[in-house]
Amino acid sequence: MTIRVLRDQSLPMRHIVHVRDHIFSTDGSEAEGGSDAGPSPHDLYDAALSSCKALTVVWYAKRKNIPLENVEVSIARDASEERQGVYRLAVTLYLGGDLTDDQRAELLAAAQKCPVHKLMASVTTEISTLLG
Repeated sequence: MTIRVLRDQSLPMRHIVHVRDHIFSTDGSEAEGGSDAGPSPHDLYDAALSSCKALTVVWYAKRKNIPLENVEVSIARDASEERQGVYRLAVTLYLGGDLTDDQRAELLAAAQKCPVHKLMASVTTEISTLLG
């Protein structure tokens, strides 16, 4: 799969992201010289983790017939030490439904194993950047 990002020259930094049949914008904050016309790349990174956890919990609950009715994921970023190599994300799951304590613990364990969490925490990502 290829993701394309194209410059929107109507704003100083805004870009349009094309993922399969989906289109959304990304931009820098006003402090960074952008117009805040979309989430920043850091926001998208954090959102990837949050949405992966939510989708994983729903998928797991369906597979195990756990009566999960609602999932909300909240994430707080601490990038204060990013330049020193530490980027902290604090994730909180809110689970709705008639769930036992054991089911809640099982869903939490599933969320901690979501694919994006694994990518961020335990996989070496190799990136090559070329000129086209």
